[in-house]
Amino acid sequence: MTTVITFGTFDLLHIGHVKILEKCKKLGDKLIVGISTDKFSYKKKQRYPIYSQQERAKIIKSLKFVDEIFFEESLEEKRNYIMKYKANILVMGMDWKDKFDEFNDICKVIYLDRTPSVSTTHLIETIQNN
Repeated sequence: MTTVITFGTFDLLHIGHVKILEKCKKLGDKLIVGISTDKFSYKKKQRYPIYSQQERAKIIKSLKFVDEIFFEESLEEKRNYIMKYKANILVMGMDWKDKFDEFNDICKVIYLDRTPSVSTTHLIETIQNN
C-alpha cells in the first residue's frame, strides 16, 4: 500500500485545494492530510484563518479522496509526521520547491504546480475589498 501525505492550511476551500488533493490521491492508495493549526497558521502567515482548525478539519475530512487528517503544529515536525504515518510519498505545492528534499531519505518528495490565478490570500482580499 502506498501512503501519500500532504500539508496545508486549507482556509476557504477552493478549486486549487480540490485539484491538488485529487492529484495527491491518484499517487497512492491512502491520502493523509496535515492541516495547519490556527496557531501555526498565524506563525506562517501573520493572520488567523477565516475558519477554525476544527472547521477546516471537518471540511477536508468530508472530501471523498481524503482518508485521514491530523493537525500540523510546526514545519520542524514534518519528518516525524512522515514517519508516524508511514508515508511513502510527500506532496507539496511548487511554492515549496526544493525545501523538503531532505526527506528523500525516508520517502519520495513530489512538488505539484499550483492552480493558476487561485489563492486563498487573493480570495480573502477580494472579499474584503467588495
